[in-house]
Amino acid sequence: QVQLVESGGGSVQAGGSLRLSCAASGRTFNPYAVGWFRQAPGKEREFVATIWSSAITNYADAVKGRFTISRDNAKNTVYLQMNILKPEDTAVYYCAAANAGYGSSRPTHYDFWGQGTQVTVSS
Repeated sequence: QVQLVESGGGSVQAGGSLRLSCAASGRTFNPYAVGWFRQAPGKEREFVATIWSSAITNYADAVKGRFTISRDNAKNTVYLQMNILKPEDTAVYYCAAANAGYGSSRPTHYDFWGQGTQVTVSS
Protein backbone atom coordinates (compact mmCIF):
# COMPACT_ATOMS: atom_id res chain seq x y z
CA GLN A 1 0.00 0.00 0.00
CA VAL A 2 1.24 3.48 -0.90
CA GLN A 3 -0.12 6.69 0.59
CA LEU A 4 0.20 9.82 -1.54
CA VAL A 5 -0.01 13.42 -0.36
CA GLU A 6 -0.01 16.35 -2.78
CA SER A 7 1.09 19.84 -1.84
CA GLY A 8 2.10 23.09 -3.50
CA GLY A 9 -1.22 24.20 -4.91
CA GLY A 10 -2.46 27.75 -4.60
CA SER A 11 -3.59 30.81 -6.48
CA VAL A 12 -1.46 32.51 -9.10
CA GLN A 13 -1.92 34.97 -11.92
CA ALA A 14 -1.73 33.90 -15.54
CA GLY A 15 1.86 33.56 -16.66
CA GLY A 16 3.01 32.54 -13.20
CA SER A 17 4.47 29.29 -11.91
CA LEU A 18 3.78 26.70 -9.26
CA ARG A 19 5.51 23.49 -8.25
CA LEU A 20 3.39 20.62 -7.02
CA SER A 21 4.81 17.82 -4.92
CA CYS A 22 3.55 14.27 -4.48
CA ALA A 23 5.08 12.62 -1.43
CA ALA A 24 4.75 8.89 -0.94
CA SER A 25 4.83 6.90 2.25
CA GLY A 26 4.36 3.26 3.06
CA ARG A 27 6.69 1.91 0.43
CA THR A 28 9.63 3.06 -1.59
CA PHE A 29 8.52 4.96 -4.64
CA ASN A 30 11.14 3.62 -7.02
CA PRO A 31 9.21 0.82 -8.75
CA TYR A 32 6.05 2.84 -9.37
CA ALA A 33 5.03 4.91 -12.34
CA VAL A 34 3.45 8.16 -11.18
CA GLY A 35 0.94 10.29 -12.99
CA TRP A 36 -0.56 13.71 -12.50
CA PHE A 37 -4.19 14.29 -13.39
CA ARG A 38 -6.50 17.25 -12.97
CA GLN A 39 -10.20 17.80 -12.70
CA ALA A 40 -12.01 21.08 -13.19
CA PRO A 41 -15.58 21.64 -11.95
CA GLY A 42 -18.09 19.90 -14.18
CA LYS A 43 -15.39 18.15 -16.21
CA GLU A 44 -13.91 14.69 -16.25
CA ARG A 45 -10.54 13.93 -14.75
CA GLU A 46 -7.88 14.44 -17.39
CA PHE A 47 -4.32 13.30 -17.82
CA VAL A 48 -1.54 15.84 -17.33
CA ALA A 49 1.78 13.99 -17.19
CA THR A 50 3.38 10.73 -16.18
CA ILE A 51 6.85 9.51 -15.25
CA TRP A 52 7.83 5.88 -15.41
CA SER A 53 10.06 4.10 -12.92
CA SER A 54 12.75 4.39 -15.60
CA ALA A 55 12.16 8.18 -15.71
CA ILE A 56 10.54 8.16 -19.16
CA THR A 57 8.06 11.01 -19.26
CA ASN A 58 4.93 11.77 -21.24
CA TYR A 59 2.72 14.86 -21.31
CA ALA A 60 -0.71 15.90 -22.43
CA ASP A 61 -0.60 18.20 -25.45
CA ALA A 62 -2.23 20.98 -23.43
CA VAL A 63 0.75 21.23 -21.07
CA LYS A 64 3.65 20.14 -23.25
CA GLY A 65 6.44 22.70 -23.13
CA ARG A 66 5.02 24.37 -20.01
CA PHE A 67 4.95 21.60 -17.39
CA THR A 68 7.78 19.31 -16.30
CA ILE A 69 7.40 16.13 -14.28
CA SER A 70 10.36 14.79 -12.32
CA ARG A 71 11.07 12.41 -9.49
CA ASP A 72 13.47 12.25 -6.58
CA ASN A 73 13.46 8.64 -5.45
CA ALA A 74 15.69 9.41 -2.47
CA LYS A 75 12.95 11.70 -1.17
CA ASN A 76 10.09 9.46 -2.32
CA THR A 77 8.66 12.49 -4.11
CA VAL A 78 7.45 13.36 -7.60
CA TYR A 79 7.20 16.95 -8.72
CA LEU A 80 5.18 18.82 -11.31
CA GLN A 81 6.74 22.14 -12.26
CA MET A 82 4.10 24.28 -13.91
CA ASN A 83 5.18 27.38 -15.82
CA ILE A 84 3.32 29.91 -17.97
CA LEU A 85 0.10 29.00 -16.23
CA LYS A 86 -3.19 29.78 -17.93
CA PRO A 87 -6.71 30.20 -16.49
CA GLU A 88 -7.68 26.92 -18.16
CA ASP A 89 -5.12 25.13 -15.94
CA THR A 90 -7.41 25.82 -12.97
CA ALA A 91 -8.38 22.48 -11.42
CA VAL A 92 -7.80 20.11 -8.56
CA TYR A 93 -4.56 18.27 -9.30
CA TYR A 94 -4.13 14.66 -8.24
CA CYS A 95 -1.11 12.41 -8.25
CA ALA A 96 -1.45 8.68 -8.68
CA ALA A 97 0.89 5.70 -8.52
CA ALA A 98 0.77 2.53 -10.61
CA ASN A 99 2.10 -0.84 -9.55
CA ALA A 100 3.21 -1.28 -13.12
CA GLY A 101 6.49 0.51 -13.74
CA TYR A 102 5.19 2.15 -16.90
CA GLY A 103 2.84 5.09 -17.07
CA SER A 104 -0.40 5.68 -18.90
CA SER A 105 -2.84 8.48 -19.65
CA ARG A 106 -5.74 6.33 -18.40
CA PRO A 107 -6.80 6.94 -14.78
CA THR A 108 -7.76 3.27 -14.43
CA HIS A 109 -4.11 2.31 -14.89
CA TYR A 110 -3.25 3.72 -11.47
CA ASP A 111 -3.69 1.91 -8.17
CA PHE A 112 -3.22 4.63 -5.55
CA TRP A 113 -4.41 8.23 -5.49
CA GLY A 114 -3.78 11.29 -3.39
CA GLN A 115 -6.45 13.63 -2.08
CA GLY A 116 -5.71 16.43 -4.53
CA THR A 117 -4.51 20.01 -4.32
CA GLN A 118 -6.28 23.05 -5.75
CA VAL A 119 -4.62 25.20 -8.41
CA THR A 120 -6.34 28.45 -9.36
CA VAL A 121 -5.03 30.65 -12.16
CA SER A 122 -6.58 34.09 -12.55
CA SER A 123 -6.46 36.18 -15.70
